[in-house]
Amino acid sequence: MKYDLVGNAYCTEEELAMLLYSNPELDISKFTLERAQRYNEAVEVTYAKFPLAKQYEYLLGFGHDSIEKFHEEKQNNWLMPDSYKQMDIAQWVLDQCAGEAELQRAGEELLLYQQLELFDMLRFCKYFVDTMRANNVVWGLGRGSSVASFVLFLIGVHKVNSIYYGLDIEEFLKVKQADK
Repeated sequence: MKYDLVGNAYCTEEELAMLLYSNPELDISKFTLERAQRYNEAVEVTYAKFPLAKQYEYLLGFGHDSIEKFHEEKQNNWLMPDSYKQMDIAQWVLDQCAGEAELQRAGEELLLYQQLELFDMLRFCKYFVDTMRANNVVWGLGRGSSVASFVLFLIGVHKVNSIYYGLDIEEFLKVKQADK
């Protein structure tokens, strides 16, 4: 199995054949092949009862002319309900604050998130947390540098109050002083 620059998996027809020999009931609809035509012709010529395979297409085959354009398109296509896409996440975060210190910290962080064009990510985090809560999914207390974000704490991504522990948001967002 191989992976391209954006994480799409594909294999050769030889690799797929070996998988089918060891597991004839394998659902190959999940696989894409480098040269599906060659495999599909072999299936047809031998009258084998294997399903036909899909052809692997590199991301440039999907209308992208660069990795940057691929990433740009994916970053602009958040899979969440319109109510979250339209949400004023900054106002929602500020409404969760209790006291001047929390308002100050949340405001500072929101400016950094805005500068880095990460409001869609915050909206998605809110949607994701709401969905997990609605479905009684349990997740961890917090992990890595994300616990330095008070905004993520307010959204519910983690349970570590970065103000209480004196954690600096720059541990998470890695914003250079000159960028501020």
